[in-house]
Order: sequence, then structure tokens, then C-alpha cells
Amino acid sequence: MNRIVNTRKYQMCTRCVMDTTDPDIIFDKKGVCNHCYTRDEKIKRSVISGTAGMDKLNKVIDKIRKDNKNKEYDCIIGVSGGVDSTFVAYKAIEYGLRPLAVHLDNGWDSELSIKNIENICRKLKIDLHTIVLDWDEFKDLQLAFLRASTPDSEIPSDHAIVASMLNTARMVKVKHIITGYNARTESHLPSAWSQGHFDWGYIKNVQKRFGSVHLETFPHLSFSNFLFNSYGFIDILNYLDYSKKDVMPILERELGWQYYGGKHCESIYTRWYQGYWLPKKFGYDKRKGHLSSLICSGETTRAEALEELAKPTYPLELQKEDTIYVIKKFDLTCDQLDAILHLPKKSYWDYASYGKIYKIPIYNGLQTVYRAIKSKSASN
Repeated sequence: MNRIVNTRKYQMCTRCVMDTTDPDIIFDKKGVCNHCYTRDEKIKRSVISGTAGMDKLNKVIDKIRKDNKNKEYDCIIGVSGGVDSTFVAYKAIEYGLRPLAVHLDNGWDSELSIKNIENICRKLKIDLHTIVLDWDEFKDLQLAFLRASTPDSEIPSDHAIVASMLNTARMVKVKHIITGYNARTESHLPSAWSQGHFDWGYIKNVQKRFGSVHLETFPHLSFSNFLFNSYGFIDILNYLDYSKKDVMPILERELGWQYYGGKHCESIYTRWYQGYWLPKKFGYDKRKGHLSSLICSGETTRAEALEELAKPTYPLELQKEDTIYVIKKFDLTCDQLDAILHLPKKSYWDYASYGKIYKIPIYNGLQTVYRAIKSKSASN
């Protein structure tokens, strides 16, 4: 078994604030971590800044319009009420696109996120397609992940969001899905803290072992989606000189958007899971990854990040309120939740998954061939 055990001497990166709470972190002689180097390479591959970025974006927008000129919609966008997805919706209308907004309602939306989504769609005149998950199925799946004792309990929601956007795109016969992903501010993502987001095999196995309900309606990806990572998403924020702190006042002024207090805190469960459960059970503070991304992108300083990390993950009184809410919503007792909290810690690799294929040598060769063919096709 791959139990999560970290006996290393504590160390923090000298460039960002990632540290040895990531059991897989590596430092160079200067004390700079592997996440910073991975981030720099990712920026080189994915981000196009300035005039070149706008030229690339204009070509993308022109293609979207051309490919869908006779359709009701020309693209799909996901909306959560958060800053990134809201800005994407704002820019899509500014560029003259006709998006269909997709929102996944997993039963945990905060009142503020709902209000933000309503304001966005009303003021921008965007049609909204909401997918409501079957609560009995989803509750059972979330509890199964908690009982599996991995740090991956957000994976069911993330997986369903991607699958729902793909399903909706097929339903309205649109090929283009615009995301709110931004390599600059989402670069420090330790796999030990969460992985298997696109792995339906992993999700099925966890549910089979720890759940009690058959997943009949849960949106999911196929094995081929996982194998070839063939989603066709367009990350337009990588072509803009995007800064969260700069766009938030614009969204507040133009759309009546309101800030919800932290990254992904538009979801009550995400706020509780990232701010309470992960630190308490695993010692993982996801603010470190987020703040490290912002340090490297120049949106905050290392000193400011350290000052933020010295504070509680979020207000302690709200943590108590959220915990009571989670217990009630899951139909648990305090003792039952505490028993789950103290189960031995495990990882993604402790369970059957599609990801096991990564360890087969021929897989890397097939992926290389596939990428080469895809790249050649895109350039023609």
C-alpha cells in the first residue's frame, strides 16, 4: 500500500512557499522547488503574452465564429460564480461570441455563487444550462471518497464538470469549449495532494469499495478520454495578460459580481474540504499552491504570502458552521465523521484506476506518437 508518510526534514522553497508537506517535492542547490521549474516550462509552452497573445486569441475567436456561424451557440463556457469563469463569460461576450453557459449543481453551491451566476447570465444575456446531480448518488460518492481516505474528495465534482461540458457540447453540436484555466495562476499543483481527476476507473473503484449506491446518472468520461486526454478545451486566459486582482474590480463594477473569500470558496463543500479537512487530516494547505502560483506570476510577494499563511485557512467560526452543515447534509453523526477523519491515510495508487497504465512502458510511446500526429494535424 502507498500510505502517505512524510518523515523528511522540513524545508520551504526559496522562491515560492511550497514545502515538504508535499511528500514528492524536490529542491535544487539553491532551494528552489520542482514546482517552480515545472511552472516555468508550462508558461513557455502554454502562455502567449502581449501582442502575440492577442493575435493568437483573435485567430481562435475567428475560428470559433466560422465553425459555428449557422448554429444557435458557437461555444460552451463553464460558470461557477468564481472570478476566472466569470471573466471568461465577460470576455466571450466582448469578443462577440454566442456562448451557452454550463453550470454543475452538485448540491453545495453557496448563496453568493448562485447570485453571481444569475447576475452574470442576466447582465450578459447568456443562456444557462444547469446540470443537477442526483443527490443520493452524489452524496454516496462523496462519502465513499472520504472513507477511501485519500486527499482526492474534490475529484467527483471536477470530473463531473468536465464530463458535463463535453456532454452539453455534443448535445448542442458545438466543438469549442472555453475554460477559465490559467497556467499563470494554477501552476503549483502537487499530484500527492490530489490526482485522478479524469480517471473514471478510479472513481468507479472507490465507489464500488466504499459506496452503497450504483452510479446510474453521474456524468463521466470514457477510457479513451483518459488515455488520449482528448478534450478540445480552449484556455483563452493563457492568451491574455490576465491578473485576478486587476479583473475583480471590473467584474464588480460591470456585473455586480461579489468576491466569495478565497479560491474555490464559492462551493461550501470545497471551502470546508480545502480549509478544514485537508489540513486537519493530511496537513495539506492548498493556499500554498495557489499563493506560490501568484508569487511566480508577480501578483503577490513571498512576504505577503507568508503573512497570509500565518492566518487560519478561513475563519474558525465559519469552519465550525461548515462542519455542522456537512455532518447534517451527509446524515452523519459527529462521531462518525471523526472516525472517518482518523482512518489511515492512503493515496490514489492504493486503488484500481486507469492511471495504472502510466506504469506500462508502451503507454508513453503511444502517447508520444499520438501527440506528434495531433500536432501535425493542427499545423496543417
